[in-house]
Amino acid sequence: MDEELYTDEHLSLEDRSLLPSEGFFVPEEHREQRRRDEFEESVAGHSTVMLADGDADGLAAVVLGERVFDDFGWTTASPNYLGDAFERLAEFIEDGATVYVVDLCPDADVPLADFETVVERAEAVRWYDHHEWDEEVRETVEALGVDVVVGESDEVCSADVALEQFEKDGHDFPDALYELIEVTRDHDLWIRDDPRSDDLADLSVYLSSEEYVEAVRDGVELDDEYADFLAEKREEKDRLIGLAVERAEFVEVGGVTVAHTYGRCSQNEVAEELREQGADAAVVVKPEGGTSLRGSEGFERCHEVARLLDGGGHPRAAGCKPDVFDSVLDYARHWTTDGEEARDAVLDAFAELLKE
Repeated sequence: MDEELYTDEHLSLEDRSLLPSEGFFVPEEHREQRRRDEFEESVAGHSTVMLADGDADGLAAVVLGERVFDDFGWTTASPNYLGDAFERLAEFIEDGATVYVVDLCPDADVPLADFETVVERAEAVRWYDHHEWDEEVRETVEALGVDVVVGESDEVCSADVALEQFEKDGHDFPDALYELIEVTRDHDLWIRDDPRSDDLADLSVYLSSEEYVEAVRDGVELDDEYADFLAEKREEKDRLIGLAVERAEFVEVGGVTVAHTYGRCSQNEVAEELREQGADAAVVVKPEGGTSLRGSEGFERCHEVARLLDGGGHPRAAGCKPDVFDSVLDYARHWTTDGEEARDAVLDAFAELLKE
């Protein structure tokens, strides 16, 4: 396929808002081989390995891990593809390694056969998180001999949990890293009292995982080189947010005002704007097929809606990918109808939940 058809540099901002990022259009076998190669390079041969979410929270835990362990390898995984990550982890970790899984909440139907292999090969496996876990899943994971520590989702981020556990093991950290965790929590829990937390959250999106860890390795105070970079990216981000808000529609479902929209955008900021316009819950359907759910004081059951669609998350922040994609034609319809079928699946899940 001609790259000019889908790469950002050749598309208008409005067209970019309707389509997935260019990585989506790379053939899956190429992406899979690249992921396998990167995974092997990151974890093979290390006595301690961490698998973390690639957001600011998960990567802050990686920074802590680098401080704690001399022989440390790490890589990231998406919550939507946790089973794939376990398969690669089972293949590439060293026998007798210690494995940490951080800021990743397993869905009720995530395959655990490869994770069982990880547990068998590892000396110990520890899972630190702060999301709302399905109790049966937690019991299953703990029955394998895994040390699972889940913090209160509205009080701590996963890096907080990792920090506390590392401290219990006798490790100390410089003040700059305590500050990093505090600022990370400020954004991850959507407190936003510290303006620097937006800097971290944005950088974790715009930079690769490796670049982000390098940027915050010594704490939250960033080098001047990132200021211009963030300013340029934020201008584009704000315009994408505006386009998504303009597309939003409001509906009443079971007494709850749900605002739904579509587009490539920062879902948290879009949801905040929709809440200000009167939404109890916001649904942001994304071009690649996933959907973000954001709640409010008037609706704290986002994770329950997501679970009806094999997703999960927090009471006020969750995600899922409706099972409506069987062929490339389904994606074509998705892009040209502002995610109509996926949106309807999510609204149906709201209706099913709220009819109770």
